[in-house]
Amino acid sequence: MWLVYVIIGLLLALFLICSYFYHLAVSTSKKRFLSGNEDLPESFSGGIYALGKEWLDKAPKEELTLKSHDGLTLKALFIPSPQTNQRVFVVLAHGYTSKGLDMGVEAKFYNEELGFNVLAPDDRGHGKSEGHYIGFGWHDRLDYLNWIQYLIKTFGQDIKILLHGISMGGATVLMLSGEKLPSNVKAIVSDCAYTSARDILAYQLKRMYGLPPFPILSLTSLLTRIRAGYTFHEASALEQVKKATVPILFIHGREDSFVPFDMVHALYKACASEKMLLEVEGAGHGESLSKDNENYRRTVKAFIGKYL
Repeated sequence: MWLVYVIIGLLLALFLICSYFYHLAVSTSKKRFLSGNEDLPESFSGGIYALGKEWLDKAPKEELTLKSHDGLTLKALFIPSPQTNQRVFVVLAHGYTSKGLDMGVEAKFYNEELGFNVLAPDDRGHGKSEGHYIGFGWHDRLDYLNWIQYLIKTFGQDIKILLHGISMGGATVLMLSGEKLPSNVKAIVSDCAYTSARDILAYQLKRMYGLPPFPILSLTSLLTRIRAGYTFHEASALEQVKKATVPILFIHGREDSFVPFDMVHALYKACASEKMLLEVEGAGHGESLSKDNENYRRTVKAFIGKYL
């Protein structure tokens, strides 16, 4: 009988541990582990990021609403081009626990410098969008596909669309690259993306807690399947880029220790479409634009210029 109690106790302990990690990583709870994380730069509140936020706060914009395929109300910011009859639109995909309003630097670059219309959605479970979980890009890819269809329906069949994502947003647009995209989508820019939800969570589990992925990650993934409708394994940018047909620019900082730098090489190698890689010396996670601003902007403009 004691063996039965031991087994029940172990199963209960595993369930509690997995529930803890689900709450930590997947639920929309406050992510205290990000505060003071040595792998995340402290520069996001100043410099060009502060200027981007100030610009976006003042920029003329409107809030758009969309229903997801599973009934969630999703929100996005739309910043119209300062140019009359501009037919190019960029869709910005934000990072983990972030929101469209945090994409001010990118929005300013595309809208003010290049004259594009800008759409900056809030992912499900982020910002003003509904949702009780973080999708790590997997369900979000379908939401972004719906936003793309919304733009085409609203502004016309002749518009051209660019996708630009950073961190989780970078993985999101890569996951989207493996879907059947409208011909309006001309290019994708992915900055510091991870290969899959499983890979990045396994890396963080070991780095932050010194724990191996099995069995905790596998069981947490099962719990995520039950509560959120997807598994960490299927949320794979690596598998999706193998089906990509749209040109992709991959960007990653060499000093990134939050999303390991070597992930970009795995993604680049697996990508089936036309591709380009920009490695930024001395840049940590999400720092490529600030650390090498001129070269970053020049590279992006040259890349998208070939397809727009």
